[in-house]
Amino acid sequence: MIGALHRVKGLRFGTLRLRIAVLYASLFAAVIAVLMVIVGQAIARFGENNATRDLAANARVFEEILDLRARQMRSASDVLSRDFGFREAVATNDRATIASALDSLRDRSRSSAAFVVGYDGSVIGSTGDVLPDGNSLWGPLDQGVEYGVIRLGNDVALAAASPVEVPDLVGWLVVTQPLDQTAMDRLVKLAAVDLAAQVVRKGDTPPALLSAPLGRVFERSEGDRFLYRISALPALQDRLDPRLILRHSLSGSLAEYASLKWLLALLAVAGLCLVIALSWKVSLSITAPLRKLDEATRLIGEGRQVEVTVRTDDEIGRLASSFNAMIKAIDEREKRIVHVGLHDGLTNLPNRKLFVEQLSQALARRKADDRLMVIYIDLDDFKVVNDTLGHPAGDTLLRNVAGHLIAELPEATIARLGGDEFAILIDGVDCDASLAGIARRVQACFMRHVTIDGQVADCSASLGIAVAPGDGDDGNILMKHADLALYRAKRDGKSGHHFFEPSLDEQARLRRQMELDLRRAIGEGEFELYFQPLYSLTEEKLKGFEALIRWQHPERGQISPLEFIPLAEETGLIHPIGEWVLREACHQASMWETDLSVAVNVSPKQFASPGLAGKILSAIASSGISADRLELEITESVFIANVEKTMATLYSLRGLGVKIALDDFGTGYSSLSYLRSFPFDKVKIDRSFVTDLANGGNGHAIIRAITTLADALGMETLAEGVEEIEQLDILRREGCRNVQGFLLSKPMSAQDVRTWVLGDEQGKLLTRVA
Repeated sequence: MIGALHRVKGLRFGTLRLRIAVLYASLFAAVIAVLMVIVGQAIARFGENNATRDLAANARVFEEILDLRARQMRSASDVLSRDFGFREAVATNDRATIASALDSLRDRSRSSAAFVVGYDGSVIGSTGDVLPDGNSLWGPLDQGVEYGVIRLGNDVALAAASPVEVPDLVGWLVVTQPLDQTAMDRLVKLAAVDLAAQVVRKGDTPPALLSAPLGRVFERSEGDRFLYRISALPALQDRLDPRLILRHSLSGSLAEYASLKWLLALLAVAGLCLVIALSWKVSLSITAPLRKLDEATRLIGEGRQVEVTVRTDDEIGRLASSFNAMIKAIDEREKRIVHVGLHDGLTNLPNRKLFVEQLSQALARRKADDRLMVIYIDLDDFKVVNDTLGHPAGDTLLRNVAGHLIAELPEATIARLGGDEFAILIDGVDCDASLAGIARRVQACFMRHVTIDGQVADCSASLGIAVAPGDGDDGNILMKHADLALYRAKRDGKSGHHFFEPSLDEQARLRRQMELDLRRAIGEGEFELYFQPLYSLTEEKLKGFEALIRWQHPERGQISPLEFIPLAEETGLIHPIGEWVLREACHQASMWETDLSVAVNVSPKQFASPGLAGKILSAIASSGISADRLELEITESVFIANVEKTMATLYSLRGLGVKIALDDFGTGYSSLSYLRSFPFDKVKIDRSFVTDLANGGNGHAIIRAITTLADALGMETLAEGVEEIEQLDILRREGCRNVQGFLLSKPMSAQDVRTWVLGDEQGKLLTRVA
């Protein structure tokens, strides 16, 4: 540049004005050339940074949209999964009802597919849908994953899952929306920049992108320059590992600034024409705003908030105004996205994600002597409000509860976790403060009546409470412990609260371990049947045996049915266990004398299964015994849910030829109407009345009344728990026809039964009780 200036000075012109004009023209041209290079680089850098920022912002928009869609699908599926009729259909494997409900849910939520994954990995879907392998979904669902990507046929789809509990978990309701190229193209239209998007499995990712970093924008040249961003999406299916790939043309973005460069060049040419009088002024008017834009671009790249001052209304001024408007729009979009991602759309309270962050921050700033309370809340009978007043009324109630909590607990952090569940964080609790008093204060916030559209709804809630640091100093642990305490509070009754106790965690762990062991035991055949003799006092002979299940645990030894049968009923595992008992009992009976029967207990949940009659018929047919040698023992609790359906099932079983006995009569929900409505073959007198015979109680009168009633109705009677000769004599005098108990024999294995029947033990029995 200096050499060029010397050459200009060496030129001779007619006037000094011309020489000055030529000199400044040369200086201006040199300066403009330098500025053009600097501004070009600044604009290119600005364009690259802006494109990178836009791609990152749009990637967050995509992820939030997918998350929002998943939550919307989860909300839609939550409504159905909590429906009593649907849960009953899932629990009873009523495929027609399930398919109809799934069709309605799919149409109502505009989903591509809806299906139920059973706890055993089975899948029941809506009509005509392609269904995934349930076993590949079971693991993530069992681990509590609420939504993610699955594979449907050759395509991938976004899926959200809701647990189906009756009240224990029996399966999951899954709703999906496609993530094929058509769906992604629709999402791309929502983006602020031109993008190409696709969701693929990791195995289908182009080889050139396999080693690319996740969650970061990177550049790749493919003839033209492109920006990529690859994100890992949550998966609801084993070994899927989905990826969201976004691509944006950097060359295309930078091409948009070409007109600006041409404008600067035209300004430089115009400045050369006016250099003598206006060179410095033009230079300052052009370079000053450009320097500000360059500085603003650099500061924005550093993550700082800036605003360019607009002093003119020319092209440079408009560029600065557009720059300010663009930065403001991006900032507002990011704020809206962050707010939507961290707040509940119905109540505007913090959602679970934000609540966990606030809890972590509160734990970090907690003083040594202060305590922190995490309260998990579940509204009582919220489903009743939805069912009787409608879902809009339920939404109104939730908003009313949220507003009331904010007004009554201004010092607390309140969040809605979803459905009718809330969470409250109270930090800075003094070590001398009464935790029970705080719990009662929070409980009182819910004990009120709420008027909704002229209708009065009762509002109450169950609370589970965990306190830091005693119950843990980690947010996830505290929320887990509060959830366990809530489960205990709900089990103890409504409108109460319960503080976490270490035993709750241990109980949950042991229950889960036993459930896993129970599933293994079903697959590995760890169960065994024992048999106890049934003796006829009227015929003075052995009539048959009652089949009693035993679990031989490889580590704990023999586990009592009283311990694992309730868990099997809660988890739905009673169905495969009960089917095995039926088949094994009939098989063992086929090896006895033909006049000996076998009695099998049928649980209320097993009895409610629509396929019970078919399973019984299959067990009888495969064993080859006659149907009248099988006796099914049911308890009075089977009549509680649906008497008409129960009676229909009983008559269908009677039609097969099997005998029906009413077990534990005289306890629980005893009603003479049951005996009048169905002609039972046998009534079993509960062992508590037999034990009472030796204690001087009123057992004589009760047994006499039962035997008299049974005789009048043409039914046999059997007394359980007979252990002494005196009890046997009394039962004989009171007209009881059959007995069972340790006086005859303790339960014995199948091998011992055959030895006992064929040997002289039976003769000894007859001698002992005759």
